[in-house]
Amino acid sequence: MESKKVLVLGGTGKTGRKVAKKLTDLNQSVRIGSRNESPAFDWEAPETWEGALDGMDAVYITFQPDLAVPGAVEAIKRFTAQAVSSGVKKMVLLSGRGEKEAELSEEVVINAGVDWTIVRADWFNQNFSEDFFLDPVLAGHLALPRAEVLVPFVDTDDIADVVVASLLYPDHNGKVYELTGPRLLTFGEVVEEISKATGRDIKFQSITMEAYTKMLSDYQVPKDYIWLINYLFTEVLDGRNSNTTDDLERVLGRKAKDFVEYVNETATTGVWTPSEK
Repeated sequence: MESKKVLVLGGTGKTGRKVAKKLTDLNQSVRIGSRNESPAFDWEAPETWEGALDGMDAVYITFQPDLAVPGAVEAIKRFTAQAVSSGVKKMVLLSGRGEKEAELSEEVVINAGVDWTIVRADWFNQNFSEDFFLDPVLAGHLALPRAEVLVPFVDTDDIADVVVASLLYPDHNGKVYELTGPRLLTFGEVVEEISKATGRDIKFQSITMEAYTKMLSDYQVPKDYIWLINYLFTEVLDGRNSNTTDDLERVLGRKAKDFVEYVNETATTGVWTPSEK
């Protein structure tokens, strides 16, 4: 396998840190794209992009907070132009499954003039253990809208494996992969699985979108985060993604990780055990 120099944007995030580790384990040269690295990378500071891209063969693109937010397409256009100018030969973009707005950024990458792979992912398993829903799980009460919708939650370990394969092997050039877990679950069923694995009594409550938005506002959640959550729950979580795909299995030659496996692994770490005050 040819050694490559890979820039991993969001290299400390849910998928990025795992992509970086897996590439390093394969003796690839990895540069973390982060504000705290040297050279630094900051989506909000385009003057940092050239330095981060200098000398790189490939780049894993993750955009924060989401490709659906206003301004994302313009940022992706500017970044990909800089990447091509810097000599990057391969781009892998993490996109959102079922997000029509994100597809505009996908088109930018596809038409950039270099090799590309698009990786569309559904809701992450790790949303329940790393941010988004961790605090409510710890509190023992998760209240969300769209309780009836079935979601094919996918594990970030699996996403990272697909991204690494896409970065390193030409077989994946020009492909769009839609990654899902192996089965569909509602949010209520997710909470039941976590309760069972932890031995805790964690309740799930179905609420309206209006009530959820108000609750986030009452907790002084930033407005841009509330906008994104509202977008995901109203524009994406409408049943359009209530199906599974075999793309992950075709790329990796194995089954996707089941949510129960993720829950059992995560429960042993103690992350869902409330700290005593």
